[in-house]
Amino acid sequence: MKYTSKDLDKESALPTAERILFRLKTKGPASTAVLAQELAMTSEAARLQVQKLLAEGLIAGLQETGGGAGRPRQNWELSAAGHARFPDSHAQLTIQLIGSIKTLFGEAGLERLIGQREEEMRADYLRACAGLTGVEAKLEKLAAVRSAEGYMARLEADGKDWLLIEDHCPICAAAQSCQGFCRSELQLFREVIGTDAAVEREEHLLAGARRCVYRICRSKDGKA
Repeated sequence: MKYTSKDLDKESALPTAERILFRLKTKGPASTAVLAQELAMTSEAARLQVQKLLAEGLIAGLQETGGGAGRPRQNWELSAAGHARFPDSHAQLTIQLIGSIKTLFGEAGLERLIGQREEEMRADYLRACAGLTGVEAKLEKLAAVRSAEGYMARLEADGKDWLLIEDHCPICAAAQSCQGFCRSELQLFREVIGTDAAVEREEHLLAGARRCVYRICRSKDGKA
């Protein structure tokens, strides 16, 4: 099953095996026992589903380090094939197109393409948040727009701050091939939120993290 953005909006209706993949994608590695508890199934049912996904090459084992004496706990995480089940915006074709643009128009041509994409994103995000007042309202709209674009974005409160979490990157292959494709996102978010809050990237997929996370701190004179 290849997920689409619409599938990700109705996660609770997915078959059990896909729900496990979705859980590992959005929350990271977990043991069989944790999966059983969070997905409200028996330990045996969870074990059977895990073995099925393992046999299909969609998950891989990850031994938990530390924790004292005794046998290390076995956690499960998505394999490369598991990650590939989520939207990737036609990764292989995108990489080929980037290579062709470099060949035909050079680095300058590629920079013009990236710049055009940045301008379109800026216009779309500012238009979506136009008329909204308050940091939280803008963040909720931004998360909704990013989620619709395939980023599996969500907003969480963290004390007095907010976290904009993106559990998936639909342009990951393109960004790995040319990091310019995601260089501007932090600046774009800052422009959308405005001066009422500060935005910093805490986790970055291209830096080895499993997702991208942005922390938003309200400025002293910012509005809620």
